[in-house]
Amino acid sequence: MRKDGKRPVWRRVVSELRLYLCNEWISCLPGYWLRHCYYRVFMKFELGAGCSVMMHTRFDQAGNLVIGQNSVINQRCRLDSRGGLFIGCNVSVSEEVTILTADHDAGSARFEGRVRPVKIGDRVWIGTRALILPGVTVGEGALIAAAAVVTRDVDPYTVVAGVPARQIGTRRSDLVYETKYRRLFH
Repeated sequence: MRKDGKRPVWRRVVSELRLYLCNEWISCLPGYWLRHCYYRVFMKFELGAGCSVMMHTRFDQAGNLVIGQNSVINQRCRLDSRGGLFIGCNVSVSEEVTILTADHDAGSARFEGRVRPVKIGDRVWIGTRALILPGVTVGEGALIAAAAVVTRDVDPYTVVAGVPARQIGTRRSDLVYETKYRRLFH
């Protein structure tokens, strides 16, 4: 940090290059081993044993991302960890899901940015193209239906759907499955 409180330009360049390489090159590599190695070492993500982040997943920042054991992030998801993103164990995130932790304050005259963490409990299932907005906590065992827009917390073992997402049902509370799933070239 410089005396004026700003980051040196070279640090920003390194940070942007790391993110560019991650999203445009590394995420396209077939086979999870190399991607996961890059994510752990260079992106500083905490990836649990047996978890799988599939190809073409995009990230908004290095660090602040924890994915629990046996969780699966399918292809073409966007994970924003600027505000902190915690994904529990045995979570199934379907293709093209977006999870945001940062936005802008609509009431701000200066269009100020803000960050709020997202927490996703164990054994949550998030359907294709769902969107989870900043500050949301998704309780254990919940199910987010495809294309749902989650704007507020979801209670454990509930099923939500729609825009904005509303409760439409419940899931059984004795879930014991593991989502450990890896494809050789995904």
